[in-house]
Amino acid sequence: MMSLFDEEEVIRSYIKSERYEAEQDKAKKTAIRMIKAGKMSLDDIADYTELSLDLVKDLQNEIMQLV
Repeated sequence: MMSLFDEEEVIRSYIKSERYEAEQDKAKKTAIRMIKAGKMSLDDIADYTELSLDLVKDLQNEIMQLV
């Protein structure tokens, strides 16, 4: 019985982790589009996407290196 509970808990944890990663990927893609548009400050982009300002700055640096 305990083994079944542990397996269910692992599956729930895995699903939660996958959802979080998907949300983060979507937020990063949105931030990249916003950075490329150049109409908002990095602070505002971080607020709207709920990403950290440091991550948004890193994304901006990556974009600048590709140009």
